[in-house]
Amino acid sequence: MTDLNVELARRAIVEHTRRLAESATAAGPDAAVPTAPKWTVADLVEHVGQTQHWVAEIIERRITDPTQLPSEMAVLPADPREWQAWLSESARRVVNACSDDALDAPVFNPAGDERPGTRFWMSSLLNEAVVHGFDAADAAGRTADVDADVAAALIGNHLAMLTSPTWEMQRSESAHAIRGTGQTLQWLATDGTGAWFIERRPDGAAWQPGTRQADVTVTGPARSLLLTLTRRLPLTDRGATDISVDGDIDLVRHWLDNTAHASG
Repeated sequence: MTDLNVELARRAIVEHTRRLAESATAAGPDAAVPTAPKWTVADLVEHVGQTQHWVAEIIERRITDPTQLPSEMAVLPADPREWQAWLSESARRVVNACSDDALDAPVFNPAGDERPGTRFWMSSLLNEAVVHGFDAADAAGRTADVDADVAAALIGNHLAMLTSPTWEMQRSESAHAIRGTGQTLQWLATDGTGAWFIERRPDGAAWQPGTRQADVTVTGPARSLLLTLTRRLPLTDRGATDISVDGDIDLVRHWLDNTAHASG
């Protein structure tokens, strides 16, 4: 998995949350979110701020038992003029929680991979800020930039979650749909930030970094690959994404159709 420098990850969480807040203010609380059709901008802001406070508490309390996860959520301010300050507070709280001494401390990791829990949560919260920052920007008619190395790290995080025991338990329909009999997909970043190889096995999908012979290869900038994988950009709009597909495009469409996250 492509790893982010810890300081870069901390700064990026704060920065992308700031951008999200600015876009949300520009769009207005009742604006629809085209890339998350069930949500308004108010729902988007509430989700991001609540998630950041919730994760901060998990790390602060060094929770290792999933049955002890926080049950109460932070309250979104009723006045949209307070949202920027609220999101700034939640982002800084979680970044402070991800202190150096917390990085390798025992903390629950929902992906069940080799990462210490705090490092998992840092990647997940950066993913939230980046992807939902795109949502907010889209609602406001803005463009959302994502650094290539940030996008590359988040692709690895995304695939780790989709192939995790937690995904199997919570999204069994999706986990079963992406099983297979050896079909292979490859995502290759043209900006030199990485490659990701997926094999659909009978016992579950698995992924690893690097390139191999695959049934289909999706090539493009890391930002476009991330936003396509998270269903924020269309696979076949090359003008918007600069993505090309070589091989069985139906395999890619099937993967995307069956890996949507429940929220939004």
